[in-house]
Amino acid sequence: MAGRMTKVSEELLKKPLYGKLRLSEGLSILLLRSILVFDLPPELLASLQIKDQSPTQSDPIQSSSPLQDNPSNGDPLVPATRDAKNPSTSCVLCDAKLPDAQEQRRHVKSDWHGYNLKQKIRGGNQVTEIEFDKLVEDLNESLSGSDASDSEDEDDPKESTLTTLLKKQARIGQPEADEIDEFASKRRKRGAGKPPLIWFSTTLLPSNTSLGFYRTLFTTAEQEQGSDLVKVLRNKQLQPTSSKPSPDGSDGVPLPSTMTSPHIFLCMIGGGHFAGMIVSLAPKVGKKSTGAEDRQATVIAHKTFHRYTTRRKQGGAQSSNDSAKGAAHSAGASIRRHNEAALESEIRTLLTEWKGFIDKSQLIFIRATGSSNRRTLFGPYDGQVLRSNDPRNRGFPFSTRRATQKELMRSFVELTRVKISEIDEAALAAAAAASTTATTEKPRQQQQPPPSSSSSSSSKPTPEEETALHHTSQLHSLIRRNKAPALLSYLLSNSLPPTYPFHPANHHSPTPLHLAAATNSTACVTALLMRAGADPGVVNAEGKCAFELAGERGTRDAFRVARWEIGEDEWDWDNAHVPGPISRSEVEARIAKDRMDAEKAETERRKAEEEKLRAEEGEGEKSGDRKKSGRALGVGVEKTGAERREEEGRGLTVEMRARLERERRARAAEARMRGGIGGDGGGR
Repeated sequence: MAGRMTKVSEELLKKPLYGKLRLSEGLSILLLRSILVFDLPPELLASLQIKDQSPTQSDPIQSSSPLQDNPSNGDPLVPATRDAKNPSTSCVLCDAKLPDAQEQRRHVKSDWHGYNLKQKIRGGNQVTEIEFDKLVEDLNESLSGSDASDSEDEDDPKESTLTTLLKKQARIGQPEADEIDEFASKRRKRGAGKPPLIWFSTTLLPSNTSLGFYRTLFTTAEQEQGSDLVKVLRNKQLQPTSSKPSPDGSDGVPLPSTMTSPHIFLCMIGGGHFAGMIVSLAPKVGKKSTGAEDRQATVIAHKTFHRYTTRRKQGGAQSSNDSAKGAAHSAGASIRRHNEAALESEIRTLLTEWKGFIDKSQLIFIRATGSSNRRTLFGPYDGQVLRSNDPRNRGFPFSTRRATQKELMRSFVELTRVKISEIDEAALAAAAAASTTATTEKPRQQQQPPPSSSSSSSSKPTPEEETALHHTSQLHSLIRRNKAPALLSYLLSNSLPPTYPFHPANHHSPTPLHLAAATNSTACVTALLMRAGADPGVVNAEGKCAFELAGERGTRDAFRVARWEIGEDEWDWDNAHVPGPISRSEVEARIAKDRMDAEKAETERRKAEEEKLRAEEGEGEKSGDRKKSGRALGVGVEKTGAERREEEGRGLTVEMRARLERERRARAAEARMRGGIGGDGGGR
């Protein structure tokens, strides 16, 4: 709500809501929070006047329900509160009003938004959601047949549906676009472009306060009456029903199923979820614990169904996917087809049971996106209840969520509550003028060339820097893979010195020799020192030479061998912290000696292990002899094979005993086979 809620005195709060309204300076919008469209106070109804439906009043973003500023206290008619700090989001391309950022993200990923985006790129006209559903429905009907088997892969149904629709329009050409434009223009003439709310003013409220009613609550003929809408609104008023038994006690409280008051039918279907509800337009009057009157909705009947019919994380009905790309043969596809048929049967059976209520409903609100969902409700089929050409059919003029009983009740509350808006028309006019001025000045600024800045030019690397970056990346790759011949070839072909500084500068490994020593690339260290002539005395930012970065003994030996072969006069080896020289033969002899020592140690270890095993086997044989002698003296009795098997299988299940027996027999068979093979070999 654009304005702030005015304070209400305790005396006004204690008074009955529908008593004599004393709408003076202390009147608060809080008094109007429980007012329903079909149960308006007589004083307020008598003072209503229809307003000029200007864009400032028709914008649903600037209008809000009074319930948004008052938390619900268990009232089923009170919708969920919305934080005033989070403004509503919208899609300018599709002209859709969305409640939050999550709904906006879902809308951007939808086929409808993608189609309108393609239309804008091609210079066509955008379509509404109802028009897009009609296009998709016609598409699925035209694709059922031989064209449905063109696709082989089971891709994203969302993308496939949109792509197939665009390809169809591309094949048909301009006549289809003209047909769409004609359809869109007809929809606009019938009121598709009109604002969803009709605004009224009253002398009992300030001039900047307006009362809004949803346009879908009126028929097309009633909307065309203009100023007579107030009279139509008066004729729609209903007397609230009481929640207490009748005074004579004859009939008691009427059950919802026996009520004959005016009612509406609401249903939603999508993604395998279905929710239907029949709600009475006459509210039920009760009293709260504080003594104030409490008006609640009377639900005559409600039912929900849910079946697994859509592919998880991809969306799209299985029937639509089959129509667009051919029938899939997976297990999941079969389950989804079965569930679609079961859900369709359950919904149609429910509609048949509710046929009496639906035929007497004043309005029918339906949300059914997709051809398969609309076919479930509107058929055609035998005993059809809902008709697509029924003048009572309405869509929800606001965004809805998953089809549940709670969502249907929230939608009914949103439809039947009076909307209140406080708008400063002078401020809105000034803001519109400022936006117009900014829009006209923006093209002029775009025509002027952007000023050249030295910072942007300096951020771009020069050709020399690009070349240095390329050399650095190539040298890093060769050194880390220890490719010594390729490293020497690259330095020679590009005329690079062996101490080439990397770019950007590396404080730890500024040269190829430092990097080779740090990564223990022994072959590269030897090639750089002995073939390329790299200086081992170059230090990095930490003051360390390349030898000090070597982490393995082989890398350090490469520096000492290079000192032996190059000589002491070539470089200052002591300043490079390289130890005394050593020949290659000495290094190889030491490596051989280390290998022999390791093999000797391994041989001794194995010998010790074998001796230990022999000692254990000897102790086992001695203990076995003692057992045999004991049995001979009558100390113990040897168990039979059956007794041993029974003892081993004690505590095991039947399956475990059978597995153990199979393993025992397999071992016995292997022993017999080994004995037979050994016997044959001995005979030869």
